[in-house]
Amino acid sequence: MKKNGAFLFVGLTFFLSWSLAGVAYLAGVRYYSAQSLAVMIGYMFVPMIVAVLLQKAVFKQPLVKPLGITFRLNPWWLFAWLFPPAASFATLGVSILFPGVEYSPEMTGLLARFRSLIPPEQFSEIERQIAATRIHPVWIVLAQGLVAGPTVNAVAGFGEELGWRGYLQQELEPLGFYRSSFLIGFIWGVWHMPIILQGHNYPAHPVAGVFMMIAFCMLLSPIFSFVRISTRSVIAAAVIHGSLNATVGLSVMLIDGGNDLLTGVTGLAGFIVLASANLLLYLYRRTTEGSEDRAA
Repeated sequence: MKKNGAFLFVGLTFFLSWSLAGVAYLAGVRYYSAQSLAVMIGYMFVPMIVAVLLQKAVFKQPLVKPLGITFRLNPWWLFAWLFPPAASFATLGVSILFPGVEYSPEMTGLLARFRSLIPPEQFSEIERQIAATRIHPVWIVLAQGLVAGPTVNAVAGFGEELGWRGYLQQELEPLGFYRSSFLIGFIWGVWHMPIILQGHNYPAHPVAGVFMMIAFCMLLSPIFSFVRISTRSVIAAAVIHGSLNATVGLSVMLIDGGNDLLTGVTGLAGFIVLASANLLLYLYRRTTEGSEDRAA
């Protein structure tokens, strides 16, 4: 643990990320616009840039081994790849249990959301393509997500994970597994605030979405940290991050009703699934390591 290493990382990451979001907003870039994608990608790579800068330029320490940049495979890489789609399908099942939410193989709810976000001619084309395909879109999205998750999406995920699970996790390791994981999750969630306020993940509830995102990241963080520790690789953490981003839509494709605070992986239904996964993780760690708060 470096003196002030964690404080420097958090301070620089927030300053650069929030400055980027602020400049983009003042320049007229709005969420769902074509330019917003470039801003989002840049936003994701700020933690990586800060981690490399501090590790190499400020503290003059090695980059590869301490931050876990390795492709040495073990079975937990498979978990990193497949847990997110499994969680999405489980969330779908939980969502259907809520009052006012129904199973909709015709994707009525999803199409209703898109209708208000895209031009009518594009929406009509989407409806035409769905009607013409012989394979249900959910299976197409799953297949695409399984490919994109550990590849293209993992590259973007690496931009975040080298910072959160690479640099910051090693800095906070003395706190123990759960204390460090939840603290990283809290910081990670607050870091999302500028883009949440613009409509990311919670377009109908941007202010409440800030607090939902913090809770979401805190629930995700022990799972991501466990992957980082079990594989000894921050790249595996990027895989689970990329797979999550690639398959999160599966959790809302087949439902109608509810809202962005209730359904989906980032809603209450997803929180129930992630809390259950954390309980299983806690029991697993108790069984295999003898202590739920043992730092690895």
